Amino acid sequence: MQIKLLIEGGNMEPGPALSQKLGPIGINISQVIKKVNDSTKSFAGLKVPVELDVDPSTKEFEIKVFSPPVSELLKKELGIAKGSGMQKKITMYNASIEQIISVAQTKLPNMLSKNLKAAVKTVVGTCGTLGVLVESKSALEVEREIEEGKYDTEINGEITKTPADKRKRLDEYFFEIKDKQEKVLKQEQAAKEAAAQAAETTAAPAAGTATPATAEKATEETKAKAEPEKKKTEKKAEKK
Repeated sequence: MQIKLLIEGGNMEPGPALSQKLGPIGINISQVIKKVNDSTKSFAGLKVPVELDVDPSTKEFEIKVFSPPVSELLKKELGIAKGSGMQKKITMYNASIEQIISVAQTKLPNMLSKNLKAAVKTVVGTCGTLGVLVESKSALEVEREIEEGKYDTEINGEITKTPADKRKRLDEYFFEIKDKQEKVLKQEQAAKEAAAQAAETTAAPAAGTATPATAEKATEETKAKAEPEKKKTEKKAEKK
């Protein structure tokens, strides 16, 4: 019997899903949790895929721990809590190729990539979904550069430490982009608020207040009703 879970490294807790699966078999859930936490503590703070291979007859179980998803490894490496919900408008970080190589090395054993270069390209692709720049460029641009061999020296040398001067340049560019993006977002928000206010101003007035159009219509209706009475009065005057 196999049970697949996605838990926080070193911090698995009892829950209904686990109890429903293991309770009827008679497996000691506390023991399972302890062993899973011991096996995943090196991934503290990350979401980790875990597979339990349980033998219902003997009550014995084995634990298989897989490396966290690339997105989780990236967030830890870059020190960001989450990705961008608007990749084209909000940039979360400016990563170095060395940081990408570090993540690719960690994930490579559990990837279908044939080599480190292919793994690096895959990790760069995930940066795009998180709203993360790489070497101050978009993910698509860096993927093309990887294919062209621009980063072969770093990849083949498995360099994972970012030079201090490069880190400074990347951070400066990131904060410059971030400042511009925030200004644009503020302008868009101000435009939305102005449009909403304008819509309220031109909306239908309160009940009982006539607009120019409705007032004109009411006048025409009054004239139409009064016309027959006017003719009657004129005929009576003629008879007299």
